[in-house]
Amino acid sequence: MAENKLKIMCIVGARPNFMKIAPIMSEIKKRSDKLNAILVHTGQHYDELMSDAFFADLEIPKPDINLAVGSGSHAEQTAKIMLAFESVVLEQRPDWVIVVGDVNSTMACTLVCSKLAIKVAHVEAGLRSFDHSMPEEINRLVTDVLVDLLLTPSRDGDTNLLREGVSPEKIKFVGNVMIDTLYKYLPKARTSKILNTLNIIPFNYGVVTLHRPSNVDDKKVFQGILEALGTISGKLPLIFPIHPRTRERIKQFKLDRKMANYNIKLIEPLGYLDFLQLYSNSRMVLTDSGGVQEETTVLGIPCLTLRENTERPITIKQGTNRLLGTKRKKIEQEAFSILNQPIGEAKKLEFWDGRAAERIIDAIISTKN
Repeated sequence: MAENKLKIMCIVGARPNFMKIAPIMSEIKKRSDKLNAILVHTGQHYDELMSDAFFADLEIPKPDINLAVGSGSHAEQTAKIMLAFESVVLEQRPDWVIVVGDVNSTMACTLVCSKLAIKVAHVEAGLRSFDHSMPEEINRLVTDVLVDLLLTPSRDGDTNLLREGVSPEKIKFVGNVMIDTLYKYLPKARTSKILNTLNIIPFNYGVVTLHRPSNVDDKKVFQGILEALGTISGKLPLIFPIHPRTRERIKQFKLDRKMANYNIKLIEPLGYLDFLQLYSNSRMVLTDSGGVQEETTVLGIPCLTLRENTERPITIKQGTNRLLGTKRKKIEQEAFSILNQPIGEAKKLEFWDGRAAERIIDAIISTKN
């Protein structure tokens, strides 16, 4: 019977992918009488300690195949993934490949499959920032042109794809799979001791995440953001799980001394459960991440997005997200405005209900060969 199973290959490349692939792998496992999963980790971002922590936290099985491509320029990394992945696809011959998000692995694996006539489903299809200076936007555009099934997290994704000329029958609105993970693991995250470890009280601190090159690689922009955070920290202590790239830039730009005067606690990056416990109990989050905008919306946590644009506008229209840019005064004004308001309520968005993975697998199974 095994040979009659639908063979589905799932791709992860970087930490944001783990939260999206975990519920999909779990759903495939539930249907193991009809489906067979193969997990491929490209190793695009690989930190043994952090990757192991995420795999353990999210109960993701050990990857069947690890391409271990490592870092490099965008072109170098994409080429390495394509070269390594091609032989895997030729050997395994999956019926479907599932790619998630917008990292280089997403586009690279899609390109390989497209050339080999292997069907691809893209989870988080249709998201657009309309900013071609973002590498992620290029990855999204290329991926969505080539894939066979476009699985959108929100209705605006459908609208974007139809505008771009994608056939309506290839588009399926399935909801936000990251919220599946959030709902599943929130009770477990509540057992985390991270608040005790950091000696902080719920809703009496803010959380910061910053990693985008446009924010941290330009000294003037980065310094302005840090000065805004410094001012905010005078009224609200900030916890900053710091990305290695960001820590490096603080040293490179000699901003260490300035940071020492702020009420900002720099800590190492956290595993999924600890981070979920940390930000879900915060007064606000200041971030340039995509996923955090969505998760904070569902939890009712005010989110200040330090970017000029977002591919997740639904979090602004229907959620708790505010898009601020990177100007110091604007960041300070909005943060202080939030501090003068009561704590918000969680938002209910269509199909952000913990069942997106179920709809994703249903869509793949029901798609005609």
